[in-house]
Amino acid sequence: MSGGAGAYAAVDLGASSGRVMVGRVGPGILELTEAHRFPNRPVRVPEGLRWDVLGLYAGVLDGLRAAGAVDSVGIDSWAVDHGLLDADGALLGNPVHYRDGRTDTVAEKVWATVPASELYAATGLQYAPFNTLYQLVAARGTRQFAQAERLLLMPDLLAYWLTGEQGTELTNASTTQLIDPRTRTWAHPVAERLGIDLGLFAPLRQPGDPAGMLRPEVLEETGLAGTVPVTAVASHDTASAVAAVPADGERFAYICTGTWSLAGLELDAPVLTEESRAANFTNELGLDGTVRYLRNIMGLWLLQECLRAWGEPDLGALLREAAGAPALRSVVDAGDTAFLAPGRMPERIAEACRASGQPVPDSPAATVRCVLDSLALAHRTAVEDAQRLAGRAVDVVHVVGGGTRNALLCQLTADACGLPVVAGPAEAAAFGNVLVQARAQGRAGDLAGMRRSLAGAQPLARYEPRGDTRRWKAARARLAGC
Repeated sequence: MSGGAGAYAAVDLGASSGRVMVGRVGPGILELTEAHRFPNRPVRVPEGLRWDVLGLYAGVLDGLRAAGAVDSVGIDSWAVDHGLLDADGALLGNPVHYRDGRTDTVAEKVWATVPASELYAATGLQYAPFNTLYQLVAARGTRQFAQAERLLLMPDLLAYWLTGEQGTELTNASTTQLIDPRTRTWAHPVAERLGIDLGLFAPLRQPGDPAGMLRPEVLEETGLAGTVPVTAVASHDTASAVAAVPADGERFAYICTGTWSLAGLELDAPVLTEESRAANFTNELGLDGTVRYLRNIMGLWLLQECLRAWGEPDLGALLREAAGAPALRSVVDAGDTAFLAPGRMPERIAEACRASGQPVPDSPAATVRCVLDSLALAHRTAVEDAQRLAGRAVDVVHVVGGGTRNALLCQLTADACGLPVVAGPAEAAAFGNVLVQARAQGRAGDLAGMRRSLAGAQPLARYEPRGDTRRWKAARARLAGC
């Protein structure tokens, strides 16, 4: 299919909100509008922290109703989390939230069977306590897990409810720590050693593959008509966002900003060295055979949790005040899992500063400046380390995602990296989602062509580095000496 413009519904689910965006793609046309936005509020119940997946699905249906007639639907979301289905295909319980504490002590059990170095050499994934592999080991022995006949990652679960068909999209599967990034298929030896049944997973799908048609009941509830396909996109939201980085050539780094910051390079092959493992870099799969070589950084979660603790004050006013606060007075390790759990974030930041002998922020604005300086420093470190470990130099840093709306963070990142920062688009994951759908119908070109169309159609902001990067180097050394 090609010719005129097509309309595509991108279901883009983040850790704090979901949205259904409608993209129009055709000759000289690349537009994105918001049809519906809805909250994503995890719920703490006696057994732990859970996702309200039924609420999310209701938001998706509301969004499709608001979107109107579309040529296809695609779904992307955060990674690692999943639903378990019984033999009849019924959900066995609300999916566990990756910030739940059930995996806190699981890694050591896994490493006793498959040492961390061997696990990295086989799967290329950085250590994170919430990786799906650790979640499965933590679930072993529970009644729910014993009843499970199928595991569907979050976008695949919602696609199943929309279509009745099951699959496992590859870019998201690569975050489970059960995929070999060299072969781009399951890491059977790892699963066998750990007693994980890969038969729990539905067959792998590639971005662009068909994922079924909307069920008649869904058509009726949403008011859509005819046959509406669901297309597998790069369903890990970071994979969709990286596909929408408006870069020219290969000499770029990217930072996908939002609740998390994902900072790194796009490569043709994984980096599986012991040095890479020690630096905690991950090799996740991207579009068209690419590898997302990146480091997870705590991201704007630090700021979001501070704002929540302060009763949601005016962020714009806080950022203006923070811009005038002393630079690099105090920094914390924005990749420290000590900041992973919700609650008491301003106090935990203050405690980290106190423990490292740095001044404790004495106001909300000072805390915000500490957070943003710390994120920019973590961005600098990740971009520098990625270049060194992968043997590839970059000339520019592309920042995409919600953090592009934070001009102070973008400028501080340019200052820290000593490189120009190009910011935009803010809705990168939705753009990547839409363009993969359009490409499946012959309305978009290859990855380079997709990026050129974005660069020409979207307003981008450029931030030139200011000042001397030696002060950032000194801050990094101060933090490393903690």
